[in-house]
Amino acid sequence: MKIEPFRINVPQTEIDALRTRLSSTRWAPELDNQDWSYGVNGTYLRELVDYWQNKFDWRAQEAQINSFPQFRTEIDGVPIHFIHVRGKGPNPVPIILNHGWPWSFWDFKDVIMALADPAAHGGNPEDAFDVVVPSLPGFTFSSPVPRNGVGYVETADIWVKLMRALGYERFVTHGGDAGGFVSSRLGHAYPESIMGVHLSFPILPGVPHEEAGDPADLTPEEQALIKGQDRGPGAFIHVMINAFDPQTLAWAMHDSPVGLAAWILLRRRAWSDCHRDVETKFDKDTLLTHLSLYWFTNSFVGTELFCRASVFPQPMALVNDIKPEISVPTAVAVMPKDLVYKPRSVVAAHSDLRQWTVFPSGGHFAAAEEPELMVKDIRSFVRPLRQG
Repeated sequence: MKIEPFRINVPQTEIDALRTRLSSTRWAPELDNQDWSYGVNGTYLRELVDYWQNKFDWRAQEAQINSFPQFRTEIDGVPIHFIHVRGKGPNPVPIILNHGWPWSFWDFKDVIMALADPAAHGGNPEDAFDVVVPSLPGFTFSSPVPRNGVGYVETADIWVKLMRALGYERFVTHGGDAGGFVSSRLGHAYPESIMGVHLSFPILPGVPHEEAGDPADLTPEEQALIKGQDRGPGAFIHVMINAFDPQTLAWAMHDSPVGLAAWILLRRRAWSDCHRDVETKFDKDTLLTHLSLYWFTNSFVGTELFCRASVFPQPMALVNDIKPEISVPTAVAVMPKDLVYKPRSVVAAHSDLRQWTVFPSGGHFAAAEEPELMVKDIRSFVRPLRQG
Protein backbone atom coordinates (compact mmCIF):
# COMPACT_ATOMS: atom_id res chain seq x y z
CA MET A 1 0.00 0.00 0.00
CA LYS A 2 1.53 3.29 -1.09
CA ILE A 3 0.76 6.19 1.28
CA GLU A 4 1.72 9.62 -0.03
CA PRO A 5 1.72 13.06 1.63
CA PHE A 6 -1.08 15.29 0.39
CA ARG A 7 -1.73 19.02 0.38
CA ILE A 8 -4.78 20.83 -0.90
CA ASN A 9 -4.10 23.32 -3.67
CA VAL A 10 -7.28 24.31 -5.48
CA PRO A 11 -6.39 25.98 -8.79
CA GLN A 12 -7.16 29.70 -8.83
CA THR A 13 -9.19 29.17 -12.00
CA GLU A 14 -11.64 27.04 -10.00
CA ILE A 15 -11.96 29.66 -7.27
CA ASP A 16 -12.62 32.32 -9.90
CA ALA A 17 -15.12 30.08 -11.69
CA LEU A 18 -17.02 29.54 -8.43
CA ARG A 19 -17.29 33.29 -7.86
CA THR A 20 -18.55 33.74 -11.41
CA ARG A 21 -21.25 31.12 -10.89
CA LEU A 22 -22.29 32.75 -7.63
CA SER A 23 -22.55 36.15 -9.30
CA SER A 24 -24.92 34.82 -11.96
CA THR A 25 -27.31 32.95 -9.66
CA ARG A 26 -30.88 32.73 -10.87
CA TRP A 27 -32.80 33.16 -7.64
CA ALA A 28 -36.06 31.35 -7.04
CA PRO A 29 -39.22 33.27 -6.09
CA GLU A 30 -40.08 33.02 -2.42
CA LEU A 31 -43.35 33.59 -0.53
CA ASP A 32 -44.12 33.49 3.21
CA ASN A 33 -40.91 31.76 4.26
CA GLN A 34 -39.52 34.10 6.89
CA ASP A 35 -39.69 31.30 9.48
CA TRP A 36 -37.98 28.69 7.23
CA SER A 37 -41.18 26.62 7.24
CA TYR A 38 -40.88 26.01 3.47
CA GLY A 39 -37.15 25.35 3.57
CA VAL A 40 -34.09 27.58 3.49
CA ASN A 41 -34.90 31.25 3.95
CA GLY A 42 -33.85 33.39 0.97
CA THR A 43 -32.70 36.39 2.96
CA TYR A 44 -30.13 34.38 4.87
CA LEU A 45 -29.13 32.35 1.82
CA ARG A 46 -28.44 35.53 -0.18
CA GLU A 47 -26.38 36.87 2.70
CA LEU A 48 -24.34 33.66 2.86
CA VAL A 49 -23.84 33.54 -0.91
CA ASP A 50 -22.75 37.18 -0.99
CA TYR A 51 -20.16 36.38 1.67
CA TRP A 52 -19.03 33.32 -0.29
CA GLN A 53 -18.59 35.38 -3.44
CA ASN A 54 -17.04 38.54 -2.04
CA LYS A 55 -15.54 37.97 1.41
CA PHE A 56 -14.80 34.30 1.97
CA ASP A 57 -11.06 33.58 1.87
CA TRP A 58 -10.63 30.01 0.66
CA ARG A 59 -6.86 30.28 0.69
CA ALA A 60 -6.88 31.04 4.42
CA GLN A 61 -9.06 28.00 5.10
CA GLU A 62 -6.96 25.86 2.78
CA ALA A 63 -3.83 26.88 4.69
CA GLN A 64 -5.47 25.96 8.00
CA ILE A 65 -6.37 22.50 6.72
CA ASN A 66 -2.89 22.08 5.27
CA SER A 67 -1.38 22.80 8.69
CA PHE A 68 -2.41 19.22 9.54
CA PRO A 69 -0.41 16.32 8.05
CA GLN A 70 -2.57 14.81 5.30
CA PHE A 71 -2.11 11.74 3.16
CA ARG A 72 -3.73 9.81 0.35
CA THR A 73 -3.64 6.15 -0.52
CA GLU A 74 -5.68 3.57 -2.38
CA ILE A 75 -7.23 0.52 -0.68
CA ASP A 76 -9.29 -2.08 -2.53
CA GLY A 77 -9.31 0.31 -5.48
CA VAL A 78 -10.85 3.11 -3.40
CA PRO A 79 -8.98 6.43 -3.01
CA ILE A 80 -8.65 7.40 0.64
CA HIS A 81 -7.68 10.78 2.11
CA PHE A 82 -6.85 11.17 5.78
CA ILE A 83 -5.26 13.33 8.43
CA HIS A 84 -2.75 11.56 10.68
CA VAL A 85 -1.36 13.29 13.77
CA ARG A 86 1.04 11.44 16.06
CA GLY A 87 0.33 11.87 19.74
CA LYS A 88 2.60 13.60 22.22
CA GLY A 89 2.69 11.44 25.34
CA PRO A 90 4.30 8.33 26.81
CA ASN A 91 1.93 5.84 25.17
CA PRO A 92 -0.48 7.30 22.59
CA VAL A 93 -3.50 5.15 21.76
CA PRO A 94 -4.54 5.08 18.09
CA ILE A 95 -8.02 6.39 17.37
CA ILE A 96 -9.90 6.80 14.10
CA LEU A 97 -12.56 9.53 13.93
CA ASN A 98 -15.42 8.90 11.50
CA HIS A 99 -17.55 11.73 10.19
CA GLY A 100 -21.08 11.56 8.80
CA TRP A 101 -23.27 13.12 6.11
CA PRO A 102 -23.34 15.95 5.16
CA TRP A 103 -20.21 16.40 7.21
CA SER A 104 -16.59 16.33 6.16
CA PHE A 105 -13.34 15.33 7.86
CA TRP A 106 -13.00 19.00 8.85
CA ASP A 107 -15.79 18.65 11.42
CA PHE A 108 -13.11 17.20 13.71
CA LYS A 109 -10.78 20.17 13.36
CA ASP A 110 -11.26 21.30 16.97
CA VAL A 111 -10.69 17.91 18.62
CA ILE A 112 -7.68 16.57 16.71
CA MET A 113 -4.89 18.43 18.52
CA ALA A 114 -6.58 18.24 21.92
CA LEU A 115 -6.61 14.45 21.57
CA ALA A 116 -3.10 14.24 20.13
CA ASP A 117 -1.40 16.72 22.45
CA PRO A 118 -3.43 16.89 25.67
CA ALA A 119 -0.71 18.68 27.66
CA ALA A 120 -0.97 21.66 25.29
CA HIS A 121 -4.74 21.73 25.81
CA GLY A 122 -5.08 21.55 29.56
CA GLY A 123 -4.87 17.76 29.81
CA ASN A 124 -2.58 14.98 30.91
CA PRO A 125 0.00 13.71 28.38
CA GLU A 126 -0.87 10.17 29.44
CA ASP A 127 -4.21 10.68 27.64
CA ALA A 128 -2.51 11.21 24.25
CA PHE A 129 -3.83 9.63 21.04
CA ASP A 130 -2.45 9.00 17.58
CA VAL A 131 -5.32 10.56 15.65
CA VAL A 132 -6.45 9.38 12.22
CA VAL A 133 -9.27 11.30 10.52
CA PRO A 134 -10.21 9.86 7.13
CA SER A 135 -12.66 11.15 4.59
CA LEU A 136 -15.31 8.50 4.03
CA PRO A 137 -15.20 6.91 0.56
CA GLY A 138 -16.83 9.26 -1.92
CA PHE A 139 -16.44 12.31 0.33
CA THR A 140 -14.21 15.26 -0.61
CA PHE A 141 -10.68 13.99 -1.30
CA SER A 142 -11.60 10.29 -0.96
CA SER A 143 -13.06 10.52 -4.44
CA PRO A 144 -13.96 9.61 -7.05
CA VAL A 145 -14.88 6.08 -5.99
CA PRO A 146 -14.54 3.86 -9.10
CA ARG A 147 -17.57 1.66 -8.38
CA ASN A 148 -20.93 1.65 -6.64
CA GLY A 149 -21.61 -0.35 -3.51
CA VAL A 150 -19.01 1.13 -1.17
CA GLY A 151 -20.81 1.87 2.11
CA TYR A 152 -20.21 1.46 5.80
CA VAL A 153 -19.53 -2.31 5.53
CA GLU A 154 -16.78 -1.91 2.96
CA THR A 155 -15.44 1.16 4.79
CA ALA A 156 -14.96 -0.80 8.01
CA ASP A 157 -12.92 -3.36 6.06
CA ILE A 158 -10.88 -0.57 4.48
CA TRP A 159 -10.21 1.15 7.80
CA VAL A 160 -8.75 -2.01 9.34
CA LYS A 161 -6.36 -2.26 6.39
CA LEU A 162 -5.52 1.44 6.63
CA MET A 163 -4.79 1.28 10.35
CA ARG A 164 -2.65 -1.84 9.94
CA ALA A 165 -0.70 -0.10 7.18
CA LEU A 166 -0.07 2.74 9.65
CA GLY A 167 1.23 0.21 12.18
CA TYR A 168 -1.86 -0.11 14.38
CA GLU A 169 -3.11 -3.63 15.04
CA ARG A 170 -5.64 -2.42 17.62
CA PHE A 171 -7.32 0.96 17.86
CA VAL A 172 -10.28 2.92 19.19
CA THR A 173 -13.02 4.12 16.85
CA HIS A 174 -15.37 7.08 17.24
CA GLY A 175 -18.22 8.09 14.99
CA GLY A 176 -21.46 9.96 14.51
CA ASP A 177 -24.12 9.61 11.80
CA ALA A 178 -22.61 7.49 8.98
CA GLY A 179 -19.44 7.34 11.05
CA GLY A 180 -21.51 5.71 13.78
CA PHE A 181 -22.44 2.96 11.31
CA VAL A 182 -18.75 2.46 10.50
CA SER A 183 -17.67 2.44 14.14
CA SER A 184 -20.40 0.01 15.18
CA ARG A 185 -19.53 -2.28 12.30
CA LEU A 186 -15.88 -2.22 13.34
CA GLY A 187 -16.78 -3.18 16.91
CA HIS A 188 -19.03 -5.98 15.72
CA ALA A 189 -17.03 -7.44 12.83
CA TYR A 190 -13.48 -6.80 14.08
CA PRO A 191 -13.41 -7.25 17.86
CA GLU A 192 -9.82 -8.46 17.66
CA SER A 193 -8.80 -5.09 16.19
CA ILE A 194 -10.94 -2.70 18.18
CA MET A 195 -10.04 -1.57 21.69
CA GLY A 196 -13.26 0.36 22.11
CA VAL A 197 -16.19 1.94 20.26
CA HIS A 198 -17.21 5.50 21.12
CA LEU A 199 -20.44 6.73 19.52
CA SER A 200 -22.26 10.03 19.38
CA PHE A 201 -25.01 8.36 17.33
CA PRO A 202 -26.44 5.15 18.84
CA ILE A 203 -26.40 2.79 15.86
CA LEU A 204 -26.26 -0.88 16.85
CA PRO A 205 -25.63 -4.02 14.75
CA GLY A 206 -28.76 -6.07 14.22
CA VAL A 207 -31.01 -3.57 16.00
CA PRO A 208 -33.76 -1.87 13.96
CA HIS A 209 -33.50 1.91 13.98
CA GLU A 210 -36.98 2.18 15.45
CA GLU A 211 -36.31 -0.10 18.43
CA ALA A 212 -36.70 2.11 21.48
CA GLY A 213 -37.43 -0.35 24.28
CA ASP A 214 -40.53 -0.52 26.42
CA PRO A 215 -41.87 3.03 27.02
CA ALA A 216 -42.78 1.96 30.54
CA ASP A 217 -39.09 1.37 31.26
CA LEU A 218 -37.98 4.84 30.19
CA THR A 219 -36.83 7.26 32.84
CA PRO A 220 -38.22 10.84 32.84
CA GLU A 221 -34.83 11.97 31.51
CA GLU A 222 -35.06 9.53 28.61
CA GLN A 223 -38.62 10.56 27.84
CA ALA A 224 -37.45 14.17 27.66
CA LEU A 225 -34.57 13.23 25.36
CA ILE A 226 -36.90 11.39 23.00
CA LYS A 227 -39.29 14.33 22.97
CA GLY A 228 -36.42 16.72 22.27
CA GLN A 229 -35.35 14.65 19.27
CA ASP A 230 -38.80 14.31 17.73
CA ARG A 231 -38.20 16.22 14.52
CA GLY A 232 -40.91 14.70 12.36
CA PRO A 233 -40.63 12.96 8.98
CA GLY A 234 -39.00 15.95 7.29
CA ALA A 235 -35.75 15.24 9.11
CA PHE A 236 -35.28 12.02 7.15
CA ILE A 237 -36.31 13.04 3.62
CA HIS A 238 -32.64 12.94 2.63
CA VAL A 239 -32.45 9.22 3.45
CA MET A 240 -35.08 8.39 0.86
CA ILE A 241 -33.49 10.61 -1.78
CA ASN A 242 -29.97 9.34 -1.11
CA ALA A 243 -31.20 5.75 -1.24
CA PHE A 244 -33.55 5.87 -4.22
CA ASP A 245 -32.75 8.94 -6.33
CA PRO A 246 -29.17 10.08 -5.73
CA GLN A 247 -28.17 10.76 -9.31
CA THR A 248 -31.14 12.97 -10.13
CA LEU A 249 -30.42 15.31 -7.24
CA ALA A 250 -26.71 15.26 -8.07
CA TRP A 251 -27.23 16.87 -11.47
CA ALA A 252 -28.52 19.98 -9.71
CA MET A 253 -26.04 19.96 -6.81
CA HIS A 254 -22.99 19.65 -9.07
CA ASP A 255 -24.18 22.45 -11.36
CA SER A 256 -25.32 24.99 -8.78
CA PRO A 257 -23.22 26.05 -5.79
CA VAL A 258 -26.26 27.88 -4.39
CA GLY A 259 -28.33 24.72 -4.64
CA LEU A 260 -25.59 22.79 -2.88
CA ALA A 261 -25.39 25.49 -0.21
CA ALA A 262 -29.14 25.41 0.42
CA TRP A 263 -29.31 21.62 0.66
CA ILE A 264 -26.47 21.35 3.17
CA LEU A 265 -27.28 24.57 5.06
CA LEU A 266 -30.78 23.31 5.87
CA ARG A 267 -29.33 20.24 7.57
CA ARG A 268 -26.69 22.21 9.46
CA ARG A 269 -29.40 24.48 10.86
CA ALA A 270 -32.10 21.88 11.47
CA TRP A 271 -29.91 19.14 12.95
CA SER A 272 -27.61 21.17 15.20
CA ASP A 273 -28.42 22.50 18.66
CA CYS A 274 -28.40 26.07 17.39
CA HIS A 275 -31.86 27.27 18.46
CA ARG A 276 -32.64 28.21 14.84
CA ASP A 277 -29.56 30.42 14.51
CA VAL A 278 -27.04 28.31 12.63
CA GLU A 279 -24.18 30.73 13.23
CA THR A 280 -24.25 30.08 16.96
CA LYS A 281 -22.67 26.72 16.07
CA PHE A 282 -21.13 27.31 12.63
CA ASP A 283 -19.98 30.72 11.50
CA LYS A 284 -19.98 31.63 7.83
CA ASP A 285 -16.33 30.69 7.32
CA THR A 286 -16.94 27.23 8.78
CA LEU A 287 -20.10 26.66 6.75
CA LEU A 288 -18.45 27.81 3.55
CA THR A 289 -15.31 25.75 4.12
CA HIS A 290 -17.44 22.59 4.20
CA LEU A 291 -19.42 23.73 1.16
CA SER A 292 -16.24 24.59 -0.72
CA LEU A 293 -14.76 21.19 0.08
CA TYR A 294 -17.81 19.54 -1.46
CA TRP A 295 -17.80 21.91 -4.45
CA PHE A 296 -14.11 21.89 -5.33
CA THR A 297 -13.87 18.08 -5.08
CA ASN A 298 -17.03 17.57 -7.17
CA SER A 299 -17.97 14.90 -4.65
CA PHE A 300 -21.62 15.44 -3.68
CA VAL A 301 -22.87 12.45 -5.64
CA GLY A 302 -20.15 10.29 -4.09
CA THR A 303 -21.48 11.14 -0.64
CA GLU A 304 -24.98 10.15 -1.70
CA LEU A 305 -23.80 6.88 -3.20
CA PHE A 306 -22.04 6.06 0.06
CA CYS A 307 -25.36 6.56 1.87
CA ARG A 308 -27.19 4.44 -0.71
CA ALA A 309 -24.68 1.61 -0.31
CA SER A 310 -25.12 1.83 3.44
CA VAL A 311 -28.93 1.46 3.24
CA PHE A 312 -28.95 -1.56 0.91
CA PRO A 313 -28.87 -4.33 2.06
CA GLN A 314 -30.40 -4.15 5.54
CA PRO A 315 -28.46 -1.62 7.63
CA MET A 316 -26.29 -3.06 10.39
CA ALA A 317 -26.78 -6.69 9.40
CA LEU A 318 -24.93 -9.19 11.59
CA VAL A 319 -21.88 -11.09 10.32
CA ASN A 320 -21.26 -13.27 13.37
CA ASP A 321 -23.14 -14.66 16.37
CA ILE A 322 -21.00 -13.02 19.05
CA LYS A 323 -23.04 -11.59 21.94
CA PRO A 324 -23.40 -8.82 22.70
CA GLU A 325 -23.27 -7.65 19.10
CA ILE A 326 -20.63 -5.06 19.94
CA SER A 327 -18.52 -7.22 22.21
CA VAL A 328 -15.78 -4.65 22.84
CA PRO A 329 -16.00 -1.83 25.38
CA THR A 330 -18.53 0.74 24.19
CA ALA A 331 -19.37 4.33 25.11
CA VAL A 332 -22.23 6.54 24.01
CA ALA A 333 -22.20 10.33 24.17
CA VAL A 334 -25.86 11.32 24.00
CA MET A 335 -26.54 14.56 22.15
CA PRO A 336 -29.85 16.03 23.40
CA LYS A 337 -30.70 17.47 19.97
CA ASP A 338 -29.53 14.63 17.73
CA LEU A 339 -31.80 12.87 15.24
CA VAL A 340 -31.94 9.45 16.90
CA TYR A 341 -32.05 8.32 20.50
CA LYS A 342 -31.88 4.82 21.90
CA PRO A 343 -32.44 4.20 25.61
CA ARG A 344 -29.52 3.10 27.70
CA SER A 345 -31.18 -0.26 28.33
CA VAL A 346 -31.32 -1.02 24.59
CA VAL A 347 -27.69 -0.02 24.04
CA ALA A 348 -26.58 -2.05 27.05
CA ALA A 349 -28.41 -5.13 25.75
CA HIS A 350 -26.44 -5.08 22.49
CA SER A 351 -22.99 -3.86 23.54
CA ASP A 352 -20.42 -4.01 26.29
CA LEU A 353 -21.52 -0.59 27.52
CA ARG A 354 -18.89 0.98 29.78
CA GLN A 355 -19.76 4.67 29.62
CA TRP A 356 -22.98 6.63 29.04
CA THR A 357 -22.84 10.42 29.03
CA VAL A 358 -25.77 12.75 28.41
CA PHE A 359 -24.30 16.00 27.16
CA PRO A 360 -25.95 19.24 28.34
CA SER A 361 -26.11 20.49 24.75
CA GLY A 362 -25.25 19.38 21.26
CA GLY A 363 -26.89 18.08 18.13
CA HIS A 364 -26.13 15.88 15.17
CA PHE A 365 -22.67 17.34 14.43
CA ALA A 366 -21.48 16.33 17.86
CA ALA A 367 -17.71 16.83 17.84
CA ALA A 368 -18.01 20.04 15.83
CA GLU A 369 -20.66 21.49 18.14
CA GLU A 370 -19.18 20.44 21.48
CA PRO A 371 -15.47 19.73 20.88
CA GLU A 372 -14.29 20.25 24.46
CA LEU A 373 -16.97 17.98 25.92
CA MET A 374 -16.28 15.35 23.27
CA VAL A 375 -12.55 15.34 23.96
CA LYS A 376 -13.22 14.97 27.68
CA ASP A 377 -15.64 12.11 27.07
CA ILE A 378 -13.28 10.20 24.76
CA ARG A 379 -10.38 10.62 27.18
CA SER A 380 -12.53 9.35 30.07
CA PHE A 381 -13.70 6.31 28.13
CA VAL A 382 -10.28 5.25 26.88
CA ARG A 383 -8.35 5.89 30.08
CA PRO A 384 -9.11 2.49 31.71
CA LEU A 385 -8.65 0.71 28.36
CA ARG A 386 -5.01 1.80 28.18
CA GLN A 387 -4.14 -0.79 30.81
CA GLY A 388 -5.35 -3.67 28.62
